[in-house]
Amino acid sequence: MLKKLISVLFAAVVTSAVSFEAHAAEKVNYDAKSFAAAQAAGKPILVEIHATWCPTCKAQAPILSDLERQNKFRNLMVFHVDFDSQKDAVKAFGARMQSTLITFKGSLETGRSVGDTNPTSIAALLDKAT
Repeated sequence: MLKKLISVLFAAVVTSAVSFEAHAAEKVNYDAKSFAAAQAAGKPILVEIHATWCPTCKAQAPILSDLERQNKFRNLMVFHVDFDSQKDAVKAFGARMQSTLITFKGSLETGRSVGDTNPTSIAALLDKAT
């Protein structure tokens, strides 16, 4: 009986984890065409301007990952912009440094932060896109 109960609980946990991940935000590398299409579709968008060497970006990564898996952000489109190799995009977004997060509802910019590593304020920023 105990083995059966453990088996059922394990199956429930696995199913929950799979369904939790299934609702995660969609993450893509930035390209202007895909970004424009997401804006035209009126999608909630997060633009994450990051650099692999940036300690603040590294601190933001697990926070963003956790938030992006939340059901309320399941429709969020996340565009990663590489600060070092995508200088035209960085300039187009008016970003002056890495660790910049910008939210949009379609084509309307709804919020921006630079260097933020506070989970509560990052969640509040993402809320502005949904």
